[in-house]
Amino acid sequence: MANNNIKLALIQTDLIWENTQVNLDKFDILLQDIAPDIDIIIFPEVFSTGFALEPSNFEKPVGKKAFSWLKTKAISLNKVLVASVIFEENKKYFNRMFWMRPDGSFEFYDKRHLFQMGDEHKVMTAGDKPTIVAYKNTKFNLQVCYDLRFPVWAKNNYNKQTNTHDYDVLINIANWPNVRKETYMTLLKARAIENQAFVVWVNRVGVDGHKVSFSGDSLLVNPLGVIQAQLPENQEEILYVEINPDELATLRKEYQVGLDWDTFKIS
Repeated sequence: MANNNIKLALIQTDLIWENTQVNLDKFDILLQDIAPDIDIIIFPEVFSTGFALEPSNFEKPVGKKAFSWLKTKAISLNKVLVASVIFEENKKYFNRMFWMRPDGSFEFYDKRHLFQMGDEHKVMTAGDKPTIVAYKNTKFNLQVCYDLRFPVWAKNNYNKQTNTHDYDVLINIANWPNVRKETYMTLLKARAIENQAFVVWVNRVGVDGHKVSFSGDSLLVNPLGVIQAQLPENQEEILYVEINPDELATLRKEYQVGLDWDTFKIS
């Protein structure tokens, strides 16, 4: 029987403030030790700059160097790379999450919920549509940090006629401060349970340019809300986890909560 498991590498690390080249050099070193059988490598939010909101301080065109690096690395490593960068397009800035494939093709998701308490909305343009991508017959929903607080945006759907769900795995990459750790730890489990999906969380560690501290806590939550693997807080480390589609299929068959989900449209 074929093994359909999908292997992921979650990179929990500090980010160097507003210095794309130094961050890329750092990730070059980290990726040298990635296990060869890994399918998908996931980085924290805005991995090339930290959560800095002064694009005038960045190399122009903003985000293009990090984008090119992601493409080159995905091809050379023959793996999917998942990361967000502050990206300039048509004179607007986006917190753009890329799903970069080994052939250099990609999908992207623009962060929907901008953190107004941190003035993100004054710099960035919000996305207006979700992005779900398929890999080995498993569907991944891409989200960024603050999106986690909004359950409607993560709402899974079940089609009774085709016996299919919108997605199987929710990936959230973040720069979420330690001071609100209890919030994200609670919400990560809630999103897994209510959507009957795996949840992958990749958060940074260290202290950013605003003196904000991050503890990381990168992890994998199963569809029952149980944490299957988690990195120690405040440590730069890579966590290797596996998504088991058969485990998810069995749960959904035995406990068909999707039959009773509400249906609605988001506007």
